[in-house]
Amino acid sequence: MKKPRFIQYSSYRGYPLKEMQERAKTFREEMQCRRTIRTFSSRPVPREIIEECLRSAGTAPNGANMQPWHFVVVSDPDVKRQIRESAEKEEREFYERRASEEWLEALAPLGTDWQKPFLEDAPYLIVIFGLSNTIWPEGEIRKNYYVTESVGIATGILITALHHAGLASLTHTPSPMAFLNKILKRPSNERPFLVLVVGYPAEGSTVPDISKKSLDEIASFI
Repeated sequence: MKKPRFIQYSSYRGYPLKEMQERAKTFREEMQCRRTIRTFSSRPVPREIIEECLRSAGTAPNGANMQPWHFVVVSDPDVKRQIRESAEKEEREFYERRASEEWLEALAPLGTDWQKPFLEDAPYLIVIFGLSNTIWPEGEIRKNYYVTESVGIATGILITALHHAGLASLTHTPSPMAFLNKILKRPSNERPFLVLVVGYPAEGSTVPDISKKSLDEIASFI
């Protein structure tokens, strides 16, 4: 077993209390502007922006520092078309046969259906995979820990980074998603987590008239 090696933590930046409060408020106000959209412009996005946001996602805390994620960035029109066709097949089955009335009722305020044109319209699809294990350079296969939690945190950071950069996104989770492994030629130890649709909002985009819960509803202080 390797002995842990530690280095000095020198990257921490502290702020005066008043500045901390202002930074927290400013960030909250920025994030309150973030909305999930379903109509995207085809306007191109420089790849460098996506790369920087992915680097941010890669800083996420994760189980045993195994970093159990892989991001496949899709811009090829033919591959996006294949993903849309396969996703819509599963989504149509969901909306017309598998979903309960209760589930459909919960989705009703969002105005969603089985048709997913955004999968082709947006300049990028970022397909996020969770890795059940990792093959190390020496060929050893090691189990990954807390994969779902780790990938979820990384995805949250990615969504935040994209919004901060000036882009919009949509989380899409067709079920089942095994078709993504086949289309993107990913190995069996990688399980699709979600498809993140990324780009600029289309002109005239609208969003559902919904709100978020208040602090009292989502948090308790003991």
